[in-house]
Amino acid sequence: MKAKRLIEIENYIELKGSVSLDELCEHFDVSKNTIRRDINLIIENGKVEKVYGGVKSLVNSELVAFEHRHITNQTTKHHIAAAAAATLIEDDDFIFIDSGTTTVGIIDQLPPNINITILTNSLDIINSASAFENIRLLLVGNTYKPETRSFVGLNIESIIGKYNISKAFMAASAVSIENGLTNSDLMEYDIKRNVVARATNIYLLVDHSKFDKSTLLTYAALEQIDGIITDQRLTAEYQQFCHTHHIDVIDTNITETRRI
Repeated sequence: MKAKRLIEIENYIELKGSVSLDELCEHFDVSKNTIRRDINLIIENGKVEKVYGGVKSLVNSELVAFEHRHITNQTTKHHIAAAAAATLIEDDDFIFIDSGTTTVGIIDQLPPNINITILTNSLDIINSASAFENIRLLLVGNTYKPETRSFVGLNIESIIGKYNISKAFMAASAVSIENGLTNSDLMEYDIKRNVVARATNIYLLVDHSKFDKSTLLTYAALEQIDGIITDQRLTAEYQQFCHTHHIDVIDTNITETRRI
């Protein structure tokens, strides 16, 4: 319940732009001490800041940051997306493609006549997949966030819970053995967490720079995933972890999939 309230508070602040603590207390029917604790947690993701008597949203200042991420390591991300598309997606799959600057390249690598269903909250995935005659598109979220080029919303669990997802292709801000797959956006977190709970197979697409780091929110433990697609050989510690937990690894520097 607390995680859901945090998501709702962040969404409310984004919609309002700025809001007083008294208004938040009244709207969410909680005490001022509770609101202060919740706001302190939300502030950690960098999208909200305190002002006199209340808080304001900072989401408009982050659009440039997303565009910068989109061009960073572009060739590496292209190779990771290509490996996922070539080795893991087949006709009749029902897949989820996460929003992110690595997963976005998957669509461009698919054969033009592939017949699949895609569930996504990514605007870029929607735009790319709309050119395919045999791809059925399903959308998660009803509120657009320009800073992440994705759709978010409330009641995500009931929406995603209807679908039997065969394969989920996930992005993460950071990955570690201790904290798993993490991100910093409360509303994106809710989508990712529910997708992981529904998907039969979960694949993580990340470049080497994301490992041994963590951010605010863990949406999945590392042992929950079935495969990692990355650009460099994993360290011995991660190799052992993947071997123990039967996680397949696709290294884009090597042409074949292997279980290490």
